[in-house]
Amino acid sequence: LQEPSTKRVRPLARVTSLANLISPVRNGAVRRFGQTIQSFALRSDSKSPGCAQKSCSRSAAPTPPKRRNSVLWSEMLDVNMKESLSTKEIKRQEAIYEMSRGEQDLIEDLKLARKAYHDPMLKLSIMSEEELTHIFGDLDSYIPLHEDLLASLGEATKPDGTVEQIGPILVKWLPRLHAYKGYCSNQLAAKALLDQKKQDRRVQDFLQRCLESPFSRKLDLWSFLDIPRSRLVKYPLLLKEILRHTPKDHPDIHILEEAISIIQGVLSDINLKKGESECQYYIDKLEYLDEKQKDPRIEGSKALLCHGELKNKNGHKLYVFLFQDILVLTRPVTRNERQAFQVYRQPIPVQELLLEDLQDGDVKMGGSFRGAFGNSDKAKNIFRVRFQDPSPGQSHTLQANDVFHKQQWVNCIRTAIAPFQRNIPASELKELPELSEESEENNPSVPNIPAQKHRSGISEMELDESAAECGSVLDSEEAKGVKSHRTSSGHRKSREKQLSGKRKETLV
Repeated sequence: LQEPSTKRVRPLARVTSLANLISPVRNGAVRRFGQTIQSFALRSDSKSPGCAQKSCSRSAAPTPPKRRNSVLWSEMLDVNMKESLSTKEIKRQEAIYEMSRGEQDLIEDLKLARKAYHDPMLKLSIMSEEELTHIFGDLDSYIPLHEDLLASLGEATKPDGTVEQIGPILVKWLPRLHAYKGYCSNQLAAKALLDQKKQDRRVQDFLQRCLESPFSRKLDLWSFLDIPRSRLVKYPLLLKEILRHTPKDHPDIHILEEAISIIQGVLSDINLKKGESECQYYIDKLEYLDEKQKDPRIEGSKALLCHGELKNKNGHKLYVFLFQDILVLTRPVTRNERQAFQVYRQPIPVQELLLEDLQDGDVKMGGSFRGAFGNSDKAKNIFRVRFQDPSPGQSHTLQANDVFHKQQWVNCIRTAIAPFQRNIPASELKELPELSEESEENNPSVPNIPAQKHRSGISEMELDESAAECGSVLDSEEAKGVKSHRTSSGHRKSREKQLSGKRKETLV
């Protein structure tokens, strides 16, 4: 982002200190950060050596990161009170306290994101107001939402620190989480813009200094922006934990079960909306070299079943999208510092798609894998996709980064094509006519544009109901670290029935 040549330069003495932009906090961590950041914000390229030595020295030992209070509920009880409660009741109260403590932490983090990141970057013109709005969304509007729950839990807490009933509070409050649909749906675009802005030296410098400051707890800006999503997917786990320690004859039993059903429905709706938004985000970034590559099934897609980076037989990186009705291979390219995806050859509709799960070292297709996939004696983690009808003469041999990602792709494609195809035995596959393998020679209309380096990940997929991915509404099993699959309704009944089962309580 270029600054205007006519920009008015203010005297250093008149520039507002960042320390004054951040309201005081109890431990003064943010206050110290404001004082530290002041010299950095006022630096210019023509700074004197003396200023550099005084303000920018890194010789001092780093301040330890701020730590959260991790006191357990049971540790705050006096001995007599603790002895009067059963072990099961103590665990129930611990689970309720954990929910309350988590709401308090969330509120603090949302306020911190505004005061320590958004407001200073706006005040110092590090980013424009429009860019910050796109990245931060309406984050502030969710603070009262969580403050209301925290206040209700506080009112339900008796003088001895116990909560008799939490179910009615949750049943009334949980539907309000639908408000997160817009925020979660925008996360993919927000993350892309933030990553782009990080190329700006001023943005990079500011965020790095924040990361090194105690208040950040060693979390980067995106971690704070993603906290609401990660909190959403924890609610089912928290409620199930409370329910697990609630006696069978307790009045909360059936109400908690209702609350769990409500939050699962909320997350499912958010996930569906986010999936549609993500799908459209990538559709808008597709570039076509030939009008014949365009297919109405692409523009009409509402679900992106899986997507990620794979290599073709020539060792070139492709970025592959499996939409609900069509498979699209692309080359990642950069246009005016923005990522785009150039469609590579002809998209393959899933009802015409044939999948071959190839064994390591298999060379039955045209050409040898040895030169194509590196110096390895065997090409590993490979599979082939092709048209059922050999007349288009198109086949793609693809390599995943490892066996796990290969299996994810194979499973996902099989699920997509299952409603349209019968299982073809391997013996019949061998008898099919050989199709031309993808190559620059066989595809003269596609210029040899080197694939742009994509982010480290191989493929981001959402395949089974136990998985969860950031940037989508994630499954409640997110803690297991497995990536998920976004599915949606709105297409053929048979596929809707099959794919809807993949949706669980996934979120942005």
